[in-house]
Amino acid sequence: MSDTPELPGMPQRLYLASPSRLYAFQSCPRAYRFGYLDRPRPQARPQRAHTSVGLSVHNVLRDFWDLPADKRTPQGVREALRAAWIPVGFRDDGQSARWRQKVTEEVIDYLRGIDRDAEPRGIERTVSLRTDVLGLTGRVDRIDERGEELVIVDYKTSRRPLHPDSARTSLALAFYAAAASRLLRRPCFEVELHHIPSGEVIRHRHTAESLDRKLAEADSIARDARRADQRYADLGPDAPDFAPTPSALCRWCDYRAHCPEGQREGPEQSDWAALEPDERS
Repeated sequence: MSDTPELPGMPQRLYLASPSRLYAFQSCPRAYRFGYLDRPRPQARPQRAHTSVGLSVHNVLRDFWDLPADKRTPQGVREALRAAWIPVGFRDDGQSARWRQKVTEEVIDYLRGIDRDAEPRGIERTVSLRTDVLGLTGRVDRIDERGEELVIVDYKTSRRPLHPDSARTSLALAFYAAAASRLLRRPCFEVELHHIPSGEVIRHRHTAESLDRKLAEADSIARDARRADQRYADLGPDAPDFAPTPSALCRWCDYRAHCPEGQREGPEQSDWAALEPDERS
């Protein structure tokens, strides 16, 4: 997308993106180019086990609210997770079965701690928002209605504990709150991260001003991404905007096979390393 309007006097097109796209550009321009610009797209590595766990849990927590009230039981959850389980990325069937059992009990424990009769206002709800720069679209795990306000709930399945500032600093959560408020015409300032393995909830209450600051942050990233996208359109992979950001995370990158700098950060982690720390490479 060009920084120059297509016709004199015409407004600039909005930069269309998701929070994931903005984060990808901010975290590693090289991986962003591989994932969003290169065509054909470089082949990504196969899905890892922790991604399969995350998808399985999100699917069950989505489908839970479609169950009849008499099926919202531990046995109902066990059956739902058995049907939803994605056995991809594990070392073998035994490891997959062991993690399915472990994750099932974590989900049951989590659901015991919430009001299962309070139907959310939205589940896996797609929301969008426009600024002067950006057309931002994303999907919210859950939107609760509590009193006169809406609350954004985002599920986390990482084995690592959440950082206390994770909810406050999250660009995605702030966007979800602002977008849900505009879409559903209700105040929405409270955002929550629900860590399924531990049951921990990290909360932050935004103000109108702090939401505006986060949207301004999104606009700033989008401006940089738009300029980089345009230079890629002009110069292709030789554009100078896509240098890698080498770090320990390169050992987990889906595109490390195409990135010599990333490979120099050390051997690739195994498919199940995020679940079995003692077996990391």
